[in-house]
Amino acid sequence: MSGLRDSLDLIRMVRPQAGTAAIEHEIMAERASSLGAAEARVVKTIAALGTATPDPAALAEAQQAVWAYFVQRELIGFRRHADVIRELGIPQSVLNGLGASPGKRP
Repeated sequence: MSGLRDSLDLIRMVRPQAGTAAIEHEIMAERASSLGAAEARVVKTIAALGTATPDPAALAEAQQAVWAYFVQRELIGFRRHADVIRELGIPQSVLNGLGASPGKRP
């Protein structure tokens, strides 16, 4: 990590704007990675639901995963979730635990 910091310090001395751009790029990459991991957790927990009457523990885990995913999306500026609800096949039983429905903006 110190190698990155040393490089950023050198860039800032030569071109201060480039140092900021490099940090912003790193932040964006971390956000994308984190959002991807949250989405993968949603997919995994929804797949684990399986049956028409899911296990309460599996349902709670899926609801927690979806809630965390929605929070991460909103923190980076994605306020509307209808498309991902549809694309990921998030069931109504999971959304009901969040106080949302596909027609509303969770």
